[in-house]
Amino acid sequence: MSSDTKFVMPPEWHRHSATQLHWPSNRRTWPGERLERVEEVYCKIIEDLHFYEPIQLFVESLELRNRVMQKLSLRAVELDRIIIHQQKINDIWARDCGPIFVKKGEEYVITDWGYNAWGEKYPPWENDNYLPEFIATKYDLKRVIPDMILEGGSIDVNGAGALLTTESVLLNKNRNPQLSKRDIEERLNKFLGADQVIWLKKGLAGDDTDGHIDDITRWLNEDTVLTMVCEDKNDVNNEALEENLEILRNVKLKNGKALNIETLPLPKTKIEGTTVDGSEYVPASYANFYIANGVVLVPIYDKRYDDEALTLFRRYFPGRKVIGIYCADLVWGQGSIHCITQQWYGI
Repeated sequence: MSSDTKFVMPPEWHRHSATQLHWPSNRRTWPGERLERVEEVYCKIIEDLHFYEPIQLFVESLELRNRVMQKLSLRAVELDRIIIHQQKINDIWARDCGPIFVKKGEEYVITDWGYNAWGEKYPPWENDNYLPEFIATKYDLKRVIPDMILEGGSIDVNGAGALLTTESVLLNKNRNPQLSKRDIEERLNKFLGADQVIWLKKGLAGDDTDGHIDDITRWLNEDTVLTMVCEDKNDVNNEALEENLEILRNVKLKNGKALNIETLPLPKTKIEGTTVDGSEYVPASYANFYIANGVVLVPIYDKRYDDEALTLFRRYFPGRKVIGIYCADLVWGQGSIHCITQQWYGI
């Protein structure tokens, strides 16, 4: 392996060895009957996903491990495809705190970015921040430390050098106040192979991450993005999404091509009552899909637009089964399918 070989983050459609999930147990995130409701969503996700790739499932305690096994045994789940780690965790957001795997030559390496619960909003976060080190040690994988706060949901790559992100997250002073925009771009290039960073402005109302990219705009292939738009011009998210769309229309990729842009209408995001942190909105979005081996899991929310969303994914992923999963009870915690999954390679 040449010493000058770059780290390159594979696109999500690159074949995985497993998916990381954390079983929900944080009562501050899931008060009262909310916990059982989100457990049912987890059972559905695991049931649909595990046929396509193994699941590395983190659970908080032995008591919880037994509960999980009991629940899954009542489903069409092959338990030998679920690898359970009894390990302290803080919450379910594996995308943001889990290891980001990159390739260097033919070797897979874990990049261990810092995690501070989206700008120190929800302490404690130390157990989640430790997980990349735990996984690298357990599986004897090389680990590199970029010395920067970065959540997996704040970036999306096309595997050909382009990376999508938002200014509202990566330039937020609650993450890396000591780093300039240029410093951040240099780290994204060095550790993820991103030599073109596409900066959108901000994300959705009710997204307590400050505006993760995986709720608004995602790669469908090397040249194509899906971006969310509002049918209602008075929607609270309309202005931000229109501004992001205009930025995308002016992007030229390294090959000189303009982006191919697909759009989907944003489902209803205003909820009855409020979330735990007092928001009247949740970041419900079809952009929070997850591409796995042979399957695409798509969060669905709104009968007006669900079929349109599923049809688009079937067009772009003809070799994969597209499964819609009703996620209102999951997104109430302010994240959805992409937020709770993290793909692994080389294990």
